[in-house]
Amino acid sequence: MPDPGVIFIVATPIGNLEDITLRAVRILGEVDFIAAEDTRRTGKLLSHLGLKTRMVSYHDATERRRAPELVARVVAGESMALVSDAGTPLVADPGFRLVSVAAAEGLQVVPVPGASAPLALLAASGLPTDRFRFVGFLPARAKARRDAIAEMKMEKDTLVLFETARRLPGALQDLADILGDRPAVVGRELTKKYEEIRRGTLASLEQHFREAPTIRGEIVLGIGRAATDDDSASRLVEAEERLAKRLAEGESPSRAARAVAEELGLSRREVYGLAHRKENS
Repeated sequence: MPDPGVIFIVATPIGNLEDITLRAVRILGEVDFIAAEDTRRTGKLLSHLGLKTRMVSYHDATERRRAPELVARVVAGESMALVSDAGTPLVADPGFRLVSVAAAEGLQVVPVPGASAPLALLAASGLPTDRFRFVGFLPARAKARRDAIAEMKMEKDTLVLFETARRLPGALQDLADILGDRPAVVGRELTKKYEEIRRGTLASLEQHFREAPTIRGEIVLGIGRAATDDDSASRLVEAEERLAKRLAEGESPSRAARAVAEELGLSRREVYGLAHRKENS
């Protein structure tokens, strides 16, 4: 019997093709075949990289059937790479069954790290990053979504989740209603030409995107942890310091309050009250 092959879990760019790693390019060119969530999309990446590695489709609808087939090929000596449409495979993408079957067979599974939309947003969010929980997609139906959000209410870590552009305003409204008006950030089209990272509170973001004429692209949402009294006091002290600096530079109270509220994820009304008191003190 030949020695078994290796399964590589390869992260691919979430938008900007320059984010592919040198190691990923090498492995995608060396493996016997690539299991791709969407062969057409991965085909465009391979064409950009000048690679012609064979592909097979591997997505949600075929995962149960395909996982044993692919593992059998690796047991027989072939090496393969698993890729998703974008980012790191298995993170809200197919691959769990494949890795589980491979692990049961004692095969070598090698991660090839790279782009990840949740981590990209988290790094730029301004939210606490020492502890976080990735939630994936919220349920599509309203009641199931609200039930899922209610389960997060006592969560003490920063939350990171995916949402579709169409459902974003409704999800933000439910999140604000159930979790309270926490600091939050929406990342849209991360690493792409029209990348947008908008900070605020759940309520202010809901208002913004509810009034937006169109919402397009891939959405990642970060939500701050439930604030303690100490957290709230600390953020208000920081808000006063930032307001003082902006007002001293000649910025109007309303403009300064709006900017500081978005930076710290505080209520605009609360920060405007601070600005008004400082202006009259």
